[in-house]
Amino acid sequence: MAEAYSRPAISRGTARTAGDIDQGLRSFMIGTYNYMALGVAGTAVVVLALLNSPDALAAIASGPLKWVLFAAVLGLGFFAHKLFYSGSAVVAHGAYWLYCAMWGAMMAPMIYMFVSKGLIGLVGQAFFISAATFAATSVIGYTTKKDMTGWGGFLSMASIGLIVAMLVSFFFITDPGTSKMVSFGISAVVVLLFSVITAWETQNIKNMYLAGASNGGEEFLNRSSIFGAFMLYGSFITLFVHILNMLGIMNTEE
Repeated sequence: MAEAYSRPAISRGTARTAGDIDQGLRSFMIGTYNYMALGVAGTAVVVLALLNSPDALAAIASGPLKWVLFAAVLGLGFFAHKLFYSGSAVVAHGAYWLYCAMWGAMMAPMIYMFVSKGLIGLVGQAFFISAATFAATSVIGYTTKKDMTGWGGFLSMASIGLIVAMLVSFFFITDPGTSKMVSFGISAVVVLLFSVITAWETQNIKNMYLAGASNGGEEFLNRSSIFGAFMLYGSFITLFVHILNMLGIMNTEE
């Protein structure tokens, strides 16, 4: 596969100038976003394929497979850094595309539910709202002068807390009205949290480039590009799922 970015040429024996760094950073970020966009497209292909396979949808929606996928997505997210930087480039790419495919499998039953109820327009609406939210917060993360490095611990703990809240809601809240209200509230908090996470991740990806460029680490930059796409992809898909959930609840109220 072609490299995710192209490093600017530098005269032999001279240091990188600010212009060299800026040009390289732009190319690096574009490559990262391109990887992310391809991941989203790949997920859409998986969803479309599963929509034409009722047996596969049923297996995912009602069987233990959904929990296997859920655990696999969480596990891959947890071990992603080690996979991307300790293994080979093939492992890094394999982990990314597997992650995108698993997300597609997990989302397919949800998308099918909207399609079967004639609410396909909400899916498109959720996608464009998610794209606008993601773009705005990513730009903020790229341009802000505020150092967000120290936010990682808080954001990780908040994410874990939300996962626990979602599991508690799923297993212990049985009243439909209460469950719907709690689900909407959780999704609203998730959207706010992952908007911040998107900005934080974008700044981190920018910093990874600056660290790699200053050390002349071509391999590090290649891996950072796909790892950055992995992070941003996860945030975008999470925004999409929860925005779609909120729109679905608002449009199916009695």
